[in-house]
Amino acid sequence: MRAGVLNGWPLLGLVSALLAAGALGMLAGGGEAAEGSRRVIRATARSSLLLFCLAFTASALFRLVPNVWTAWQRRNRRQLGLAFAVSHGIHALALAALALTAPILFAEMTGTGTLVLGGVGYLFILAMAATSFDRSAAAIGPRAWKRLHTIGGWFLWFSFAVIYARRLALDIDYWPAAAILLGVLALRTGAAMARQGGPQAGPGVAPPHDTA
Repeated sequence: MRAGVLNGWPLLGLVSALLAAGALGMLAGGGEAAEGSRRVIRATARSSLLLFCLAFTASALFRLVPNVWTAWQRRNRRQLGLAFAVSHGIHALALAALALTAPILFAEMTGTGTLVLGGVGYLFILAMAATSFDRSAAAIGPRAWKRLHTIGGWFLWFSFAVIYARRLALDIDYWPAAAILLGVLALRTGAAMARQGGPQAGPGVAPPHDTA
C-alpha cells in the first residue's frame, strides 16, 4: 500500500479527525444543546452517505472506469468503509444526545420503523467494521466474509434509499442524495454484468468491501 496521508491508515486517521473536529465545532457553535445535536446529525448523515458510496462502489468503478482516481478509491476502500463507520458512529452519538436533551423532538424525527431499520443497519456496520482487518477477515473465511459484506452493503444501501425516499416529497434538498443512490445501484449492476462476461477472480479472502 502506498504511503502518504491520503492513503491507507493515515487516510482513515485524517478523515476520522476531521469528522470529530467538525462535530465538536458544531456542538460548540452556539444555541441549545438539541440544536447542536441536530447540526451534527445532519452533517454526519451527509458524510456517512458519501463515505459509504465511495467504499461501496470502489471495485465497481475500477472495473468499469479504471483510472488514477478509481485505483486510489479501490486501494483505500477498506479505510473508506471504516471512515463511514466512524461517521455513522458519531451520527449515533448525536442521535442519543438528542434523545436525552429533546426526547419529544427525537420522537417526532424517528419512528418504530426507522429505529428498527437503523438498529439492524448498525449491527451490520459493527460486524463489517470488525471484519475489515486482515486477521479477522481470514478468521471467518472468504465465503462468510463475502456473504456478510455483500448482504450488509446492500442492506445499508436499502436503508439509505428508504430514508431519503421518504423525504423526497417534503424537501428537494434530498433529491441529490437519492440520485447518488440510484447511481450507485446502476454502477453496481453494471459492474456485476461486466464481471459475468469477464475473467473470474482466483480463490482467497478478498480485501474488505471488494464485493462489486
